[in-house]
Amino acid sequence: MSGFSTVLKLLLLLLTAGVSGPAWAGEEAAVDTGDTTFILMSAALVMIMTPGLAFFYGGMVRKKNVLSTIMQSLIVICLVSVQWVLFGYSLAFGPDRNHLVGSLSWMGLCGVGQDPNADYAATIPHLVFAVFQLMFAIITAALITGSIAERMRFPAFLGFILLWTTLVYDPLAHWVWGAGGWIREMGALDFAGGTVVHISSGVSGLVAALVLGRRRGYGSEPMIPHQLPFTVLGAAMLWFGWFGFNAGSALTAGGLAASAFLATNTAAATAALSWVFAEWAHHGKPTVLGAASGAIAGLVGITPAAGFVSPLSSVIIGLVAGVLCYLAVSVVKKRLGYDDSLDVFGVHGFGGVWGALATGIFASTAVNEAGADGLLYGNPAQLGIQAVGVVATITFAAAGTLIILKAVSLVTRLRASGEEEEMGLDLAIHGEDAYPEIMVGTVLPGDVRYGSIPVNSLSADAQLK
Repeated sequence: MSGFSTVLKLLLLLLTAGVSGPAWAGEEAAVDTGDTTFILMSAALVMIMTPGLAFFYGGMVRKKNVLSTIMQSLIVICLVSVQWVLFGYSLAFGPDRNHLVGSLSWMGLCGVGQDPNADYAATIPHLVFAVFQLMFAIITAALITGSIAERMRFPAFLGFILLWTTLVYDPLAHWVWGAGGWIREMGALDFAGGTVVHISSGVSGLVAALVLGRRRGYGSEPMIPHQLPFTVLGAAMLWFGWFGFNAGSALTAGGLAASAFLATNTAAATAALSWVFAEWAHHGKPTVLGAASGAIAGLVGITPAAGFVSPLSSVIIGLVAGVLCYLAVSVVKKRLGYDDSLDVFGVHGFGGVWGALATGIFASTAVNEAGADGLLYGNPAQLGIQAVGVVATITFAAAGTLIILKAVSLVTRLRASGEEEEMGLDLAIHGEDAYPEIMVGTVLPGDVRYGSIPVNSLSADAQLK
């Protein structure tokens, strides 16, 4: 009887293993609720970065294009969210194929369940990891919109973003973060996306800007930001969300997340200061836009290094990022004459390259034993490995973006017409106006003292009456 009971127990164990995974995994396969909560919250923080980006970019364009700019970020959230579930996550993180891309065996998130996947995170459900990475894919595609603002047609934009996410972002994410990806196997360090997110979007944005050409009137008409408070609000949302971006990339709620959090804040603050002082010395005035842009530059620079460097190193990384990105925006762009509308290449391209290389200089296993020592800690080879990753990312992103834009142009026109640009894409493409003229007669029925004169054309005294 006891033998029969033993056989039944063995059969039950085998059946259970077939349903829920290896019975012998024990505690290693257990989900940690604290880590899971932390990563879900971090994913939500990263998600809010894209609406923050919409405000950041929306405030910097002219008022006739603010809605079209915000719409691009909004639609990216929707489009990439669906693509990621259908096949994007499988391409980026699925079982490796020749160290270049994931297979399609996880299409529809088939096989991506509530148990952990040891290749990526041992204490959180695989689904949570997939959701967290989705938010990275969204913000990366949205970043590109700053380079093409005020001149790309919406139908072409939809096709471009879908193809770019599938053919550029997903394979690149596999190279750097996917199990078996060749850049990961080479030993390159990228904690939260210096290459995958920032270099790829910055370079792709530059290529798109060059293909589309300059905006109508660029260089001869003023194209100043129409609503800087929007931009500062967006920068604040980005800074806030970036804590999920970088600290969350530790994939566990512990000391490494705390270290990445502190490094992120320190670099952002230092870069904001260095940008402001560089601008002050160069142009004689410190600007709010400069402070906001500097903070973003610091956040970009620290992203690949956040989980590998000390707080002091993050100060140096932020200091250089602020000055370097300021020079890229105010000097390099002006001399070369390209129209990167909102300076995606100047901030994310230059900042991402600096951050990736700085990781190879300042990384220390004393901060993260799963990483590697950099140049300053006796391992100069790490800087060379980082450089290979940078060059590979630039080449792949540039070539992929150029090919995709050419393919889309065969199906639909990429750029708005001169008439549409003159009118503004809000009205021409979307049929909406962010700031319609408010008529006094409409606001105050029966009070027709000013007829249909737009409120903003009245004197301050008249508006108060």
